[in-house]
Amino acid sequence: MRFSELPNTAELSNSFRAEAMLTMSSIIRVGQSQFVKTRIDEDCIDRIMSCFRALAEYKELKDVEDVFLTETKQAYTTMLAAEDKTKRDRALEERNKSAIQVDDVITIRQLVKKGADKTTEESELDLSKATKGGQADVDDLSSKLSRIVQLTGFSDPVYAEAFVKVNKFDIILDVLLVNQTTDTLQNLSLEFATLGDLKLVERPTTQNVAAHAFLSLQATVKVSSADTGVIFGSIVYDRPGSVEQEIVILNDVHVDVMDYIQPATCTENQFRSMWTEFEWENKVNVNSKGQDQKLTLRDYLDNLMKRTNMACLTPEASLRGDCGFLSANLYAKSVFGIFVLIRIY
Repeated sequence: MRFSELPNTAELSNSFRAEAMLTMSSIIRVGQSQFVKTRIDEDCIDRIMSCFRALAEYKELKDVEDVFLTETKQAYTTMLAAEDKTKRDRALEERNKSAIQVDDVITIRQLVKKGADKTTEESELDLSKATKGGQADVDDLSSKLSRIVQLTGFSDPVYAEAFVKVNKFDIILDVLLVNQTTDTLQNLSLEFATLGDLKLVERPTTQNVAAHAFLSLQATVKVSSADTGVIFGSIVYDRPGSVEQEIVILNDVHVDVMDYIQPATCTENQFRSMWTEFEWENKVNVNSKGQDQKLTLRDYLDNLMKRTNMACLTPEASLRGDCGFLSANLYAKSVFGIFVLIRIY
């Protein structure tokens, strides 16, 4: 197209057009043949055919020539400027995180007198709480309360609830037991079993629980994959005057796969390469609730990223505006090294 703008080049320009169209059609034919290892996908065919039609009709349609020669260059320039701005913002954010004020006290442990170290740390902790307003403690408490699972009913002889703490490769169950009877429960044991890629590592020891007493036990479960698993079990104890052991069945504890997925970043070339190499592609239609229909597409994307623990790779400049359509690439990585790629439309 650019060569055809030169004077007295009509014949040579037509030769270039024919050669370019032959090259594009040959790429499609080879990509669809049985001799290639990986067949060409429909998206690439549509892109090549759009270039094919543009090369055949650009003289009649001036707008097509402007798009290829002018507007695409401007769009690429804008994209590069947006990427540079994103890199600068990230560098400035990292710099602000590690920056300290000129009047801040620098504590060197090796030079602090004995007994003064604790006082210095306490003063810094009090100052941090005063400046942050204690919001972190409130969020931490609310997140802990959401992880408490009720294992038995309030009318059972032994009431049990567990706080599920998820570490990188294991799950710790802090179980609280309450003896709601007037008898002393002897040889009380907490038995756990697992389904999925979970393995019980540490079993709680056998205990005696007095009447209306509390008991805290801990169990550790090792996780070997990011699949959803189930932990179930029972409470077995001896009661005075009873010949047989009594059993209380516990509710199941479901291990959420979202606990092992963390937001991650990669380049667009890496995302495109991984998307091409993966041989599977699942299309999922997401139905939002009635209250979500009041949100904009950007709000819906932010809500989806928050619920799925994923990071958005699409530049901020590409998500601005409201045209009724949104397309973005989401990326995350599990603690076991498994990549999660999502394209949302």
